Amino acid sequence: MRSEAEMMNILMEFAKDDDRIRMVTLEGSRTNQNIPRDSFQDFDISYFVTNLDSFKESADWLDLFGKRLMMQKPEDMELFPPELGNWFSYIILFEDGNKLDLTLIPVEEVEDYFSKSDGLVEILLDKDSFVKKDLQANDQQYWIKKPTAREFDDCCNEFWMVSTYVVKGLARNEILFAIDHLHEIARPNLLRMMSWQIGIECGYTFSVGKNYKFIQHYLPKEDWRILLSTYSQQDYPNMWESLFTCYQLFRKYAKLVANGLEFPYPEYDAAITRYTEKIYRTWNKSK
Repeated sequence: MRSEAEMMNILMEFAKDDDRIRMVTLEGSRTNQNIPRDSFQDFDISYFVTNLDSFKESADWLDLFGKRLMMQKPEDMELFPPELGNWFSYIILFEDGNKLDLTLIPVEEVEDYFSKSDGLVEILLDKDSFVKKDLQANDQQYWIKKPTAREFDDCCNEFWMVSTYVVKGLARNEILFAIDHLHEIARPNLLRMMSWQIGIECGYTFSVGKNYKFIQHYLPKEDWRILLSTYSQQDYPNMWESLFTCYQLFRKYAKLVANGLEFPYPEYDAAITRYTEKIYRTWNKSK
């Protein structure tokens, strides 16, 4: 595998030699000093260009960056509509294992780019001095944020209401429907609540990572083990158990947050739990 220095040298030399490329930025985890370095990190690069269409005419110019295992052009797909407006991107996995996420941005949209930035940006090349001030990459936008009373209640409301969809799916023997609602909506709100309690205990000056990937470092070992057990969803008994375990964890952490921030804890927890237990007993008798 080519080293980080080798990859960056190839990307930067190409940009320096091509007059159409006026500015280069690095985004993402490689700019974040709080993220451990490893070989799986993408090279998130943006080229700010004067003639974007000339790049799109052919992909041959990308050959210079290495032999490709696979390439995706998100803005040139029909099944998944483009989301970047006038921007155009290439997601490339090279044969040596390096991964490049390269975005082409019209130079006239420099200001728009920075207005949308998450703060994790480094200027690597600026031929026309577009950026007048020094930028320091930071992940502050992703730090745990202290919830308002309304946000706390919204999280509780969403968790317990969506849980009823999981119950409905299990009662109907529609396990994919149930799994989707537990995994995509209910459990993320459990993780959100857990992160708020971590913030209360440790402060609001750090991130637990994308998709809460570092949350295990801040949870009690037993709670981490219990949380992982809720990902067992291969059959109906496991799904019911996972749901009830999520209830227990959510209740524990939501009450801790409520006590810590002096928020009222919603009464519908008890009502939804009784409702779930009733439906579960009916479903279990039918088996």
